[in-house]
Amino acid sequence: MSHAYYQLPSGRVACIDGNCAFPPLSDALTDPNGLIAIGGDLSLPRLLSAYRQGIFPWFSDGEPILWWSPNPRMVLFPSALKISRSLQKTIKNKDFEVRFNTAFREVISACSHTLRAGQQGTWITQDIIDAYCRLHEAGYAISSETWLHGKLVGGCYGVKIGRMFYGESMFHHITDASKMAFVLLVQHLTQLGVEMIDCQMKTAHLASLGAYEITRDEFIAQMSLLTSTSP
Repeated sequence: MSHAYYQLPSGRVACIDGNCAFPPLSDALTDPNGLIAIGGDLSLPRLLSAYRQGIFPWFSDGEPILWWSPNPRMVLFPSALKISRSLQKTIKNKDFEVRFNTAFREVISACSHTLRAGQQGTWITQDIIDAYCRLHEAGYAISSETWLHGKLVGGCYGVKIGRMFYGESMFHHITDASKMAFVLLVQHLTQLGVEMIDCQMKTAHLASLGAYEITRDEFIAQMSLLTSTSP
């Protein structure tokens, strides 16, 4: 099926309503931030198709679904993970407990309520929450949760396909709670055979943990191999 296109100030963007597939990634070159398509839905097949092509949804309430494939791409290779001395000390604190997949909806909901510098509102809408809970129920989405005295105080979540993990968002209510959840998740994913973690966009927080940018072409080449093989 051929694509209809929107002409935006930043470039031409494909419409993928109905059963229309994603356009080739070369289309993202017309937008400096990697916007590649508008429309579609958040069904399980659509989301899995997107992730297998290095595309993810990111939009606000009241907007159509926007799909992105940025260049460069922030990634973390598990062997490059950096753990500061202060974080190591926190991880060893026996008052904290990190669990996996025991409170997925609570984690993504907490991420949606986290205020972030420079952002108004949240991109984690109720539709996103419900869609990723379906991914979780299907065995693709994973949560890592930091608990203190039986209370959820931090966490993160993302999507695992084959030997690839796509990090989505994190939150914390106390210092280092999200970092602790992320570090132990990386260690857990390593045991599951994951070889690359997508962090999407560059942040100082992720860089401090060892993530760095690679080109989209490098990302897609490695991602395509990792998603096509089982651990």
